[in-house]
Amino acid sequence: MISKRKLLGLAATFGLAGLIPSLAMAKNPFDFQTPVTPIAKETLYIHNLFLIIIAVIFTLCLGILFYSLVMHRKSRGHKSALFTKPTTTKQWIFTIIPFLALAFIDYVVLGIPAFHSILALADTSHADMVVKVTASQWKWQYEYPKDGIKFTSTLSTPQSQISGKQPPDKHFLLEVDHPLVLPTNKKIRIVLASNDVIHAFWVPAFGIKQDAVPGYLRNTWVDIKKPGVYRGQCAELCGVGHAFMPIVVIAKPEAEFTAWLAQQKIKQARAATAENKNFSKRELLARGKSVFKANCAACHQLNGMGIPGTFPPLAEGKAFSASPQMLEQLRKRGFYKNGKIVMGPVKDHVDIVLHGIHGTAMPAFVSQLSDADIAALVTYERNDFGNHTGDVLQPSQVKSIRSTKK
Repeated sequence: MISKRKLLGLAATFGLAGLIPSLAMAKNPFDFQTPVTPIAKETLYIHNLFLIIIAVIFTLCLGILFYSLVMHRKSRGHKSALFTKPTTTKQWIFTIIPFLALAFIDYVVLGIPAFHSILALADTSHADMVVKVTASQWKWQYEYPKDGIKFTSTLSTPQSQISGKQPPDKHFLLEVDHPLVLPTNKKIRIVLASNDVIHAFWVPAFGIKQDAVPGYLRNTWVDIKKPGVYRGQCAELCGVGHAFMPIVVIAKPEAEFTAWLAQQKIKQARAATAENKNFSKRELLARGKSVFKANCAACHQLNGMGIPGTFPPLAEGKAFSASPQMLEQLRKRGFYKNGKIVMGPVKDHVDIVLHGIHGTAMPAFVSQLSDADIAALVTYERNDFGNHTGDVLQPSQVKSIRSTKK
């Protein structure tokens, strides 16, 4: 038989076990990321408050349980009660008080702060600036409408790490070529859109997770209080490249952000100048390889072999199976001749890159890639992977094809 001292010792042990999580939250490696926005701080406050409350309730209930086991055990002459419902005043008190206490905790102690956080998150008014974030498979496009700046952010983790040929680094699958840059201590309205399927913009340190839904504009906001680099991911399963769609945000003090904006405007001006330039074949191939790696390799693979039965290969003579709709669309455009995907007319090749293939996984890049990028990409695809068409496409030709498409 277990002694009274041992039972009390067990009760104390379980009670401490219930309190330890709430006491050690600040050092818990599995805890939230350090919050840097008002919403994230409120979320963490409610989370910690909830843990403390349930730890206290757990400890009290466990204490009462062990007290009853010790003080009302059979060896002391107690008999089990045939309890069906409260009958005495004491029984009603012990039934109603816990119910009222839990209702108070749920609707007042936790409910009011939670309701306040929800209202605050929905209030995107009086923003100091607006940033538009457009999701697509599998990249993010960031736009600063007021300043005329727009760029695409894609995964930059080396393929050698993804394939397991090299060990992953500290930020494996959380690295991008062009991060989103935002100022600190400014209320920033984020307008979310999607070009294809449902995605989700999730940065834990900001305390936000907002879906980007095709055909709708969704809104959220951040007010970053501390400069630094903050990482997140797409949090909705959006296809085969879902794991390769990270978010990196660099928060800068206002002066540094203003300087960054000025640099981006210079880069955009240079890029606009390049749209009227005639590039050499070598320049187009080098640029096209970079564009392909950032935008096309996730589906067609770096070697152009594609994924059998899902994404067609671009390599010479590599036949593939795909949906009847995709095969029919490719045949209509003059592609898929003798197993050579890139042997179709150049104009139709550009049209596919610009507008994709409706009803298939081939996305439209009309708003994501410049004329120079598309010219380089098409030139690269038609002169690499064993293809030798000899075609060289200039930005002016892409501009002409773009303008004729309604």
